[in-house]
Amino acid sequence: MNSIFREFSARGARLVSSEASKAGFSTADPEWINLGQGQPELGELPGAPPRIEQIHIEQGDYGYGPVDGLRDLKARVAEHYNRLYRNGMPSKFTAENVAIAAGGRVALLRILAALKQVKLGVFSPDYMAFEDAIDSFSRISPKVLELSEQDGFAIPLAEVCREVSSAALNALLLSNPCNPSGNIIWGDELKRLISECQSSGCALILDEYYSQYIWKEDLARVSAAAFIDDINNSDCIIIDGITKNFRYPGFRLGWILARQELIKRFTAVGSFLDGGPPTPTQRAALQILDPASADRESAAVRQVFREKRDFAVERLKQLGVVIPSIPMGTFYVFGSLRNFPPQINSGLGFFKQALECKIVSVPGGFFDLDPGGGRQGPSRLESYIRFSFGSPLDVLRVGFDRMQSMIRG
Repeated sequence: MNSIFREFSARGARLVSSEASKAGFSTADPEWINLGQGQPELGELPGAPPRIEQIHIEQGDYGYGPVDGLRDLKARVAEHYNRLYRNGMPSKFTAENVAIAAGGRVALLRILAALKQVKLGVFSPDYMAFEDAIDSFSRISPKVLELSEQDGFAIPLAEVCREVSSAALNALLLSNPCNPSGNIIWGDELKRLISECQSSGCALILDEYYSQYIWKEDLARVSAAAFIDDINNSDCIIIDGITKNFRYPGFRLGWILARQELIKRFTAVGSFLDGGPPTPTQRAALQILDPASADRESAAVRQVFREKRDFAVERLKQLGVVIPSIPMGTFYVFGSLRNFPPQINSGLGFFKQALECKIVSVPGGFFDLDPGGGRQGPSRLESYIRFSFGSPLDVLRVGFDRMQSMIRG
C-alpha cells in the first residue's frame, strides 16, 4: 500500500530500544547493564537534597495551564540564571525571557518550527535527535560541519567563526557540553562564539542540558548566559531543564531562555505544536530550583559523577578503547573499538554482541549527523561507541567486568 506518511529508519535510539527489547532488556531486570543510557542515576546521592516523592496537585491543575509555563516557575528559572551567571551585569533575565516546555526535544522543536527559510549549521558528532528534528522542517537547509578525530572532535572556533561571518549560516545549533564527545566550549571561546554570531546576525541555539556535568577542576558549570551582553538584543537561545542537571528525566520539563520577542514566537508555536507543559511537574520544579536545594544537587552530582568519569575512562582504556578526547562534560565517554577483535570492532557489531551478554550500548555512528541523508558510504564513526557512566558505580563495575569477559571471548 502506498503511504503518505514518512518512513523513519531503524537507527539511533529507535534501533537501540527496539533491539534491546527483542533481546529481553528491561529496566526492572537487575541482570541487565545499561552502558548506553541517556539518563543519570536517579536515587539519593551523598550531600544532595532528598528526592521528590510527592507532588501536591491543586484543583486548578486539572485544567489547561499557560502554554509558556507557570509564571512563578518562569521567574524562578530567570532568578536561577541571574544568580549563577549574571552577577554585576546590568541586563538580567526576567520571566518574560523564559518559556517552559515539556522537555528539551519539545523546546527544540518549538525553536526550529519558528525559523524562516534558513541555512542551519550543525556539527558531527553531536546529539542524534538533532537530525530527525531538522529533517522535519523543509524550510531548514542544514550544513554539517564535521569535527576531526585528530583534534579530539573539538570545535575549530576560528573556522566556525569564518563560516558565520561569511554569511554562510543564518543559525548554528550545538550541544554544549557535547553529547557524545564530552567536549565543552567555555570562557573566552564561548564569549567569542556568541559575539561573532551576534555581529553576523546568526542565531546561536545552545542545548545546555549537561551544563552542570563539568569535569574541569576550576569550572563548576558552563552557560552562554554568562556572556550575553544585552539579553533582549540577542539571538542567543539556551535550552535546558531538570532532566539531566537535576536528575528528573521522567518529569519531562525543560525551558527556553531568549529575548522577549522570541519567547512570544516560541509560545505561539507551542500553542499548536504541543499545548504547553503539565502543571504538576512545574510545581515540583519550583522546589527543585530553590537556590539552596539546587546548589546542593549540583555539588553532589559533580562529586559523584566525577569519580565515575575517572573510573570509566580508566577502565575503558585498560580494555583497549581509543578515546580521542577525555570528556570534560556530560556523563559519556566516546571511544573507538578499532583495536577490538573483528566481530566487535564496529559500533553495531559490538552492540549486537553485547546484547547477548545483557549489556546495552549505543553505536557511535548514530551521532554522525546527516540531516537530509546525502552522505554516501559508511559513517566515519562506525568504530565508535558512546559509553554512559550514568548508572551507579557498582553497576558500572559489573558492566565493565562483563565487557572484559566478552572481549576476551
